[in-house]
Amino acid sequence: MIRTIFLLGAVTLASISPLAQGIQKAMYVSVVDQAGAPVPRLGPSDFIVREDDIAREVLSVVPADEPMQVAVLVDTSDVARAQIPYLRDAVPAFVNLLISGGARNQVAIVGFGDRPTILADYTSNGADLKKAADRIWATPMSGPYLLDAIFEVSEGITKRELPRPVIVAIAAEGQELSYRHDDQVLDRLRKSGAQLYVLMLGTPYSSIRDEARSRDIVISRGPDDSGGRREQILTGLGLGSRLKLLAEQLRHQYRVTYSRPQTLVPPEKVTVRAKGAGWSARGALIKDSQARQ
Repeated sequence: MIRTIFLLGAVTLASISPLAQGIQKAMYVSVVDQAGAPVPRLGPSDFIVREDDIAREVLSVVPADEPMQVAVLVDTSDVARAQIPYLRDAVPAFVNLLISGGARNQVAIVGFGDRPTILADYTSNGADLKKAADRIWATPMSGPYLLDAIFEVSEGITKRELPRPVIVAIAAEGQELSYRHDDQVLDRLRKSGAQLYVLMLGTPYSSIRDEARSRDIVISRGPDDSGGRREQILTGLGLGSRLKLLAEQLRHQYRVTYSRPQTLVPPEKVTVRAKGAGWSARGALIKDSQARQ
């Protein structure tokens, strides 16, 4: 089965390549098998890239070795009290996988119980991140502010002009109290260029409140539009294994470069597909990866 991921938004113009006779663009792409494991050793012939349903020439495929800046958003609200023991076990293991093995990745940890709070700013220092993970506790009498956290982290990514941002949000199912609406959050996420991964813990929660409706829209559209993924984990016991798998997927992405004709009108939709049976691909255009020659 071939899975298509839609990517929205304008991008900057690319340098003109004599080989491609057009503009080069690049994207970070994850390719996984049916078990969710990364698929290794892929080349240009394994990918199909389309802009507004028009196939483009894939020029090169190489392992993505540029450092990532990963913001881990953790539910520290009273709603997540029952999930806290699983979070305190799973998050440090996830962080260690991202910064181990000589990787130059940086990780930030942000709690969003009561209000978004930075527990650790972007760093690759394992001791600092361990101290931050030790501060993951449920704030008494507090509610979750997931959308506010995504908005503020995305805004920080844009201001810092982080080159390869990723947001991983882990939230317990339940109420939402954020002040930001879905359109504000999705717009800020798009401008940041970050891939959004959302892991929801527990049985899906339903509410007619505007805040809950906005959250449902963001955790559905945000991952799809940004080249990320949303997962539902019914029990916190499964969080550790899912985060471990996500770390492997992030560490084994590809940088896919393709060519498009020069035009004044950017495409409305870009899709990437992997040709192998049972493979699925998802990716995001690399922000500011192109410039006029």
